[in-house]
Amino acid sequence: MKNRKQEEASFHNKIRSRELKSNNSEHRYLTSNKKFYSVARKSRNFVLNFLKENCKDKKFLDYCCGDGDVVLYLGKQGARAVGIDISSTSIQNAKEKAEKEGLANQTSFLVMDAENLNFEENYFDLILCNGVLHHLNVKKAYPELARVLKPNGKIICAEPLVYNPVFQLYRKMTPHLRTKWESKHILSKKEIDMAKEHFGKVETNFFHLAVLAAVPFRRLLGFNFILRLLEAVDSVLLKIPVFRWLSWQIVYILSKPKK
Repeated sequence: MKNRKQEEASFHNKIRSRELKSNNSEHRYLTSNKKFYSVARKSRNFVLNFLKENCKDKKFLDYCCGDGDVVLYLGKQGARAVGIDISSTSIQNAKEKAEKEGLANQTSFLVMDAENLNFEENYFDLILCNGVLHHLNVKKAYPELARVLKPNGKIICAEPLVYNPVFQLYRKMTPHLRTKWESKHILSKKEIDMAKEHFGKVETNFFHLAVLAAVPFRRLLGFNFILRLLEAVDSVLLKIPVFRWLSWQIVYILSKPKK
């Protein structure tokens, strides 16, 4: 367990370091999967709109916050925003951004083990888990999230799914982009359903199937047209149950925590 978390911290300290960002070729090599996020605007907008609508004057936690961009965004929206991460480099980056943007008093960032949160029960109104649960042991993460969430609070989780065969082949071909634990723990329906043990309500939304075909065209002039066209295809495909679980991402909302 300790080695797994140390590996996770070391990996993310490296990819978020200034040294790596200044090394263009190695940075591209270790972050080449970011190209897929060029087609992820539907899920990204869904998450950001949900957070913006629910954050004002609320206690918000970005659970594994990376460099803190969402915390800063919600701090500007009036939330009392906290970010935690196992990566000390990420937390330092986030603190520096907060200082530069004049949000140091509205936000806070802490190095913390997400499976052992140092917060009291019923502490947060709103929590974001953005692409982080597959880095964790969900059997430990879910009860901790339920513990710190207020009875009327909500958690929004955005995660990649395990079922798309093309995506799984890509993951097998690019082991350098993730830790061994992450490679073996992409979420399935089983892990999504496990949330029901700790939350009375689980709402699911599926994103990004046909749009994956737009990734090779992301630098072309007609990319936005291609993306809009494929988003329209997805709006039909993802209404069909058999295709939903083949999508790249699921966004699910947890509420009514079981204490």
